Amino acid sequence: MAFKILSINAELCTGCRACELVCSLSKYDACNPRKSAISIMKVEAYGIDLPVVCQHCDSPLCRDVCPVNALTRNTDTGAINLLSDVCIGCRACTLVCPYGAIKLDPDTGKTIKCDLCGGDPKCVKFCETGTLIYEKPFITTYQRQTQYLKKVEHTLLSGREID
Repeated sequence: MAFKILSINAELCTGCRACELVCSLSKYDACNPRKSAISIMKVEAYGIDLPVVCQHCDSPLCRDVCPVNALTRNTDTGAINLLSDVCIGCRACTLVCPYGAIKLDPDTGKTIKCDLCGGDPKCVKFCETGTLIYEKPFITTYQRQTQYLKKVEHTLLSGREID
Protein backbone atom coordinates (compact mmCIF):
# COMPACT_ATOMS: atom_id res chain seq x y z
CA MET A 1 0.00 0.00 0.00
CA ALA A 2 1.42 3.35 -1.06
CA PHE A 3 0.80 6.04 1.51
CA LYS A 4 0.44 9.66 0.55
CA ILE A 5 3.33 12.00 1.26
CA LEU A 6 3.68 15.73 1.68
CA SER A 7 5.65 16.78 -1.38
CA ILE A 8 7.00 20.22 -2.10
CA ASN A 9 7.09 22.22 -5.30
CA ALA A 10 9.69 24.63 -3.93
CA GLU A 11 9.65 26.86 -7.01
CA LEU A 12 6.21 28.09 -5.94
CA CYS A 13 7.06 28.97 -2.32
CA THR A 14 6.81 32.70 -1.62
CA GLY A 15 7.88 32.44 2.02
CA CYS A 16 4.49 33.62 3.30
CA ARG A 17 4.74 31.18 6.24
CA ALA A 18 1.00 30.49 6.34
CA CYS A 19 1.87 26.80 6.63
CA GLU A 20 3.85 27.42 9.83
CA LEU A 21 1.05 29.44 11.39
CA VAL A 22 -1.77 27.03 10.55
CA CYS A 23 0.32 24.11 11.83
CA SER A 24 1.07 25.71 15.19
CA LEU A 25 -2.49 26.98 15.50
CA SER A 26 -4.02 23.57 14.83
CA LYS A 27 -1.61 21.69 17.12
CA TYR A 28 -0.93 24.19 19.92
CA ASP A 29 -3.68 26.78 19.61
CA ALA A 30 -1.07 29.48 19.02
CA CYS A 31 0.27 31.23 15.93
CA ASN A 32 3.89 30.53 16.74
CA PRO A 33 6.28 29.33 14.00
CA ARG A 34 8.63 27.97 16.67
CA LYS A 35 5.88 25.45 17.52
CA SER A 36 5.24 24.43 13.93
CA ALA A 37 6.14 21.02 12.50
CA ILE A 38 6.88 22.67 9.15
CA SER A 39 9.50 25.39 8.75
CA ILE A 40 10.41 27.76 5.98
CA MET A 41 14.14 28.00 5.42
CA LYS A 42 14.98 31.36 3.91
CA VAL A 43 18.20 31.72 1.93
CA GLU A 44 18.40 35.51 1.72
CA ALA A 45 21.46 35.64 -0.51
CA TYR A 46 19.60 33.82 -3.28
CA GLY A 47 16.01 34.83 -2.58
CA ILE A 48 14.96 31.24 -1.97
CA ASP A 49 12.32 29.99 0.48
CA LEU A 50 12.31 26.24 1.09
CA PRO A 51 9.70 24.40 3.17
CA VAL A 52 11.27 21.83 5.51
CA VAL A 53 8.99 19.07 6.77
CA CYS A 54 9.25 15.44 7.88
CA GLN A 55 9.36 12.99 5.00
CA HIS A 56 8.13 10.04 7.11
CA CYS A 57 11.02 7.91 5.87
CA ASP A 58 10.60 4.23 5.03
CA SER A 59 13.45 3.45 7.44
CA PRO A 60 13.25 6.35 9.90
CA LEU A 61 16.45 6.98 11.83
CA CYS A 62 14.52 9.17 14.28
CA ARG A 63 12.37 6.23 15.34
CA ASP A 64 15.37 3.89 15.52
CA VAL A 65 17.39 6.12 17.88
CA CYS A 66 14.56 7.05 20.23
CA PRO A 67 15.48 5.46 23.57
CA VAL A 68 11.86 5.43 24.81
CA ASN A 69 10.07 4.44 21.56
CA ALA A 70 8.19 7.73 21.40
CA LEU A 71 8.09 7.63 17.59
CA THR A 72 5.83 5.09 15.91
CA ARG A 73 4.49 4.42 12.41
CA ASN A 74 0.79 5.20 11.94
CA THR A 75 -0.57 2.20 10.05
CA ASP A 76 -3.39 4.23 8.49
CA THR A 77 -1.41 7.21 7.15
CA GLY A 78 2.17 5.91 7.11
CA ALA A 79 3.26 8.93 9.15
CA ILE A 80 5.86 8.67 11.86
CA ASN A 81 3.90 9.93 14.86
CA LEU A 82 5.19 11.25 18.14
CA LEU A 83 3.84 10.01 21.45
CA SER A 84 4.46 13.29 23.26
CA ASP A 85 3.59 11.86 26.67
CA VAL A 86 6.42 9.34 26.19
CA CYS A 87 9.01 11.76 24.72
CA ILE A 88 11.75 12.72 27.18
CA GLY A 89 13.23 15.52 25.05
CA CYS A 90 16.62 13.84 24.65
CA ARG A 91 17.08 15.36 21.15
CA ALA A 92 18.42 12.14 19.60
CA CYS A 93 15.80 12.30 16.83
CA THR A 94 16.72 15.88 15.95
CA LEU A 95 20.36 14.92 15.51
CA VAL A 96 19.74 12.09 13.03
CA CYS A 97 16.96 13.57 10.88
CA PRO A 98 18.53 13.96 7.42
CA TYR A 99 16.09 16.77 6.58
CA GLY A 100 16.39 18.81 9.78
CA ALA A 101 12.62 18.51 10.04
CA ILE A 102 12.38 17.64 13.73
CA LYS A 103 12.71 20.33 16.36
CA LEU A 104 12.03 20.92 20.02
CA ASP A 105 9.14 22.77 21.58
CA PRO A 106 10.62 25.93 23.13
CA ASP A 107 8.28 25.62 26.12
CA THR A 108 8.33 21.90 26.93
CA GLY A 109 11.65 20.80 25.43
CA LYS A 110 9.88 17.86 23.79
CA THR A 111 9.92 16.94 20.13
CA ILE A 112 7.77 18.65 17.51
CA LYS A 113 7.30 16.82 14.22
CA CYS A 114 4.75 16.48 11.46
CA ASP A 115 2.06 13.80 11.83
CA LEU A 116 0.31 14.68 8.55
CA CYS A 117 -2.66 15.84 10.63
CA GLY A 118 -3.98 12.29 10.66
CA GLY A 119 -4.05 12.15 6.86
CA ASP A 120 -5.53 15.61 6.23
CA PRO A 121 -2.61 18.10 6.42
CA LYS A 122 -3.79 21.60 7.30
CA CYS A 123 -0.71 23.22 5.76
CA VAL A 124 -1.73 21.93 2.32
CA LYS A 125 -5.21 23.41 2.64
CA PHE A 126 -3.83 26.84 3.50
CA CYS A 127 -0.99 26.91 0.97
CA GLU A 128 -2.36 29.35 -1.60
CA THR A 129 0.52 28.91 -4.06
CA GLY A 130 0.24 25.12 -4.29
CA THR A 131 3.76 24.64 -2.96
CA LEU A 132 2.61 21.87 -0.60
CA ILE A 133 0.94 18.83 -2.15
CA TYR A 134 -0.40 15.75 -0.35
CA GLU A 135 -0.19 12.96 -2.89
CA LYS A 136 0.95 9.44 -3.62
CA PRO A 137 4.69 9.43 -4.21
CA PHE A 138 4.77 8.99 -7.97
CA ILE A 139 7.97 9.19 -9.94
CA THR A 140 6.97 12.63 -11.25
CA THR A 141 7.10 14.01 -7.72
CA TYR A 142 10.71 12.93 -7.34
CA GLN A 143 11.56 14.12 -10.83
CA ARG A 144 10.11 17.56 -10.08
CA GLN A 145 12.03 17.82 -6.82
CA THR A 146 15.25 16.53 -8.38
CA GLN A 147 14.99 18.98 -11.27
CA TYR A 148 14.50 21.89 -8.89
CA LEU A 149 17.38 20.84 -6.64
CA LYS A 150 19.66 20.57 -9.69
CA LYS A 151 18.51 24.03 -10.76
CA VAL A 152 19.26 25.43 -7.29
CA GLU A 153 22.66 23.69 -7.21
CA HIS A 154 23.58 25.00 -10.66
CA THR A 155 22.46 28.51 -9.73
CA LEU A 156 24.39 28.51 -6.47
CA LEU A 157 27.53 27.24 -8.18
CA SER A 158 27.30 29.73 -11.03
CA GLY A 159 26.37 32.69 -8.81
CA ARG A 160 23.39 33.54 -11.02
CA GLU A 161 19.83 34.23 -9.95
CA ILE A 162 17.27 31.44 -10.09
CA ASP A 163 14.71 31.88 -12.92
